Amino acid sequence: MPASVDNASRNPAPFVDQRPNGPGISKIDPSDPAAPMYRLLAKMRSPVTLRDLMIHPVRTGYIGQEQPIAATELPKSAAELYPDIGVREVAVPSPAGRIRCQVFSPPASSSAGGPRPMMLYLHGGGFTVGQSEDTAYITSRIAAENTMVVVSANYRLAPEWPFPACLDDCLAVLQWMRKNGATLGGDGTRIAVGGDSAGGNLAAALVIKARDEGVSPPQATVLLAPITDFFFEQHESFERLAPLGIVYDTAFIGFIRGAYLVHGENWAHPHASPARADLRNYPPTFIATGTADPLVDDNRAFAQKLRAAGGEKVEHFVRGGMPHGFYFFPGMFEQGDEAFAAVARFLKQAGAA
Repeated sequence: MPASVDNASRNPAPFVDQRPNGPGISKIDPSDPAAPMYRLLAKMRSPVTLRDLMIHPVRTGYIGQEQPIAATELPKSAAELYPDIGVREVAVPSPAGRIRCQVFSPPASSSAGGPRPMMLYLHGGGFTVGQSEDTAYITSRIAAENTMVVVSANYRLAPEWPFPACLDDCLAVLQWMRKNGATLGGDGTRIAVGGDSAGGNLAAALVIKARDEGVSPPQATVLLAPITDFFFEQHESFERLAPLGIVYDTAFIGFIRGAYLVHGENWAHPHASPARADLRNYPPTFIATGTADPLVDDNRAFAQKLRAAGGEKVEHFVRGGMPHGFYFFPGMFEQGDEAFAAVARFLKQAGAA
């Protein structure tokens, strides 16, 4: 697929993450004998389905629409912190449509000559919310500190687009980067994949999906508190920390499991729960988690499974007392700075930067 650089104003076709009427949307069939009851429910609540009703406050609350935040209360933006990092938008073609990606590039003068290594980054948000702009600090910092070209993908979201739609989008971007990395100043033969939370799940699973579909997988993975197994309740840290969690809790994570995977048979699918996949020949992997994160035992178990499968370069970076996403805001925790420094060391040692 050829490189395509454009924006929504020049191309009226919606990006895949903006497409309406996905397969996860319930519809009332007028010929359904129960239609009169459904139409009454539509008058009693809006949206009519509970799944759609629940996602609305999640999305509006996530981006702060109901309580706007004063600029003085926010940390510096990525653009302020990393003014030398160029940001451009790329539309990656795929069978499902155009995938909007933001490309974070160090200045050409920082390159030692020749194409630079690349990273495909996948934002978090419980598979149901989020966009590349939300993780601009993370992607800008990785680009700056590792002289990498970082491509941050806006994949389709659940519940409108359930499993495996978002993973299909991620694979399409990976394939595009392999073929067209040079158009971005990158090396299509040196691609790492990274992501946080749900994006960490997609990054971890993308390795398995690429292998299963005959696509050259990423050379390394950077997983920031990923979900690696959808059987959350098996882990002590989840049962202890998630019920009254603040960043996320059992109510939310149960919702996203249903919204994303829909059917119980998908919970154990290796493209959904990479911890249950054949992990032989898995690439070098870095995992970062705080001990106050309900996922810490999940992440610890995944690291152990990678090592048991023969993984020679597996690093689980853990910091005491840190919550989910402790690396998300600049200047908040020194442990966050330590995590980014550890990522840089790992990428260099893994030959991915």
